[in-house]
Amino acid sequence: MHPSQDSLPTPIGTLDSLLEEGDTSAKPHKVFIAHNLGSRTFLMSIPMHDFYAMSAVANERGVNGEPVAQRKLDEPHAQSLAKYVLKGLISAAIERREIQKKPVADALKNTLSAMGGQPYLSMQPIVANIRTSDPRGANLPGFRMTTKDEETACFKVMLSQRDILYVVDGQHRRKAMDMVFDFLNGVLATHKYPKKGSLFVGAEGGEVGTTELQVWSECLEVARGFCTVAVEAHLGLNVDQERQLFHDLNNLGKKMEKTLALQFDSSNPVNRYIKEVLIDDVLGFEPVDKDIINWQEDTGQLSFKDIVAINAILFLNKTNISGATPLDVESRADVATKFWTAVSQIPGFGKPGAKMKTISAQPVVLKALAKLTFDFAFSKRKPTNGALHLQTLLNGIPMLDYSHTNPAWRYYQLDEVERSAQSLEKLKSYLPSDDEGYNRDLGAFDPSTKVMRFGAKHNDIYPIIGDMFRCALDLPSRNEKPISIDDV
Repeated sequence: MHPSQDSLPTPIGTLDSLLEEGDTSAKPHKVFIAHNLGSRTFLMSIPMHDFYAMSAVANERGVNGEPVAQRKLDEPHAQSLAKYVLKGLISAAIERREIQKKPVADALKNTLSAMGGQPYLSMQPIVANIRTSDPRGANLPGFRMTTKDEETACFKVMLSQRDILYVVDGQHRRKAMDMVFDFLNGVLATHKYPKKGSLFVGAEGGEVGTTELQVWSECLEVARGFCTVAVEAHLGLNVDQERQLFHDLNNLGKKMEKTLALQFDSSNPVNRYIKEVLIDDVLGFEPVDKDIINWQEDTGQLSFKDIVAINAILFLNKTNISGATPLDVESRADVATKFWTAVSQIPGFGKPGAKMKTISAQPVVLKALAKLTFDFAFSKRKPTNGALHLQTLLNGIPMLDYSHTNPAWRYYQLDEVERSAQSLEKLKSYLPSDDEGYNRDLGAFDPSTKVMRFGAKHNDIYPIIGDMFRCALDLPSRNEKPISIDDV
């Protein structure tokens, strides 16, 4: 059997010729032939489970010491993608039922809701290389599929077990599929959720009920047929070409700005809370895209990025919102709304020129208040009377002294005599030591404009500002060992 004159997949002649060129494991795959910047590629749509079985990642040296064409696998990133893929399979199971005009089980809806809904789910095409192929696919047996009018519909190409799809871009997506299938097979076999690393957060180590088993069984079913993966298969690339392709795919694209990414993402439950509750019902203003550098032009609006960072501390006591679960947000949303309602009542907050009028317009100050709210409402080490302290805090937020001239902000710039003259002695039992070797630079006060600008190292600064608020509201000092519920 010889390549066709136009270098398309070789037409199949007889059974003998097929056995001569291929092997008995070959299976037909529908492909569209494309020319990506002149390079011939196959565009394929493959059931997810089949793709996983017929693909591999060239990031480990083979027995013959073949060079790698991939970066090291990032397991946490792959697990994050695995949760996304699992959520997508649940959504696909619901979609399949609707297409088949079958009732959608409540268990499917509830499981999707527990994992966190979002407006749309999709996975970008995976880029792979068939190393056993001729660069134009001429050595792959196949034939043309036509319509009734003899128009080319697609091609069917025979790929055997030796024709592996080596993933060039998408190794973490493939690893995510591996984790999903391992999770589903394990749950269906043992009727228990894994004790560690479960993709279904909140059910670690628990028994799997009958209705839940049906959910996970349907997820595996749709992965085997209904749910597909789009693949752009390059043909016959060598290792240098694979590396170049990997570089170009991952370095020539412009990375999305963080603020834009946060605004567009509705999958994270904290983000959804911000968009659906906080902005619409509490703040009274739309966030801006970027921080306002010139305070003379301040509109009073916070940036979306800063609002997310404040809520990361408020809900999770973390610096980012990754890993937030719907349960985290649903159980804490009421307190969070009370927090933001109190903040919105601060005189001048959210109004034009706020930064010149009140330090509360600086995100680091709101982070300090958010941290206190978390400590008294959600922390595992919150004191037994944490609810009382929380109420004191929420009631006091609008009443605190947020003026730029409050001498407390300059505590570490004053000596003992000056601190006494400003009646700041009480702060000493609340604030960390200013011994040499510690960074206590909170920011700069301009005596001519009487404006206090806090520094950029927020993680060092906001706990200290929080200590100052503890002192002002007679709340427990961080220096006191809290009595937790577990200690009683």
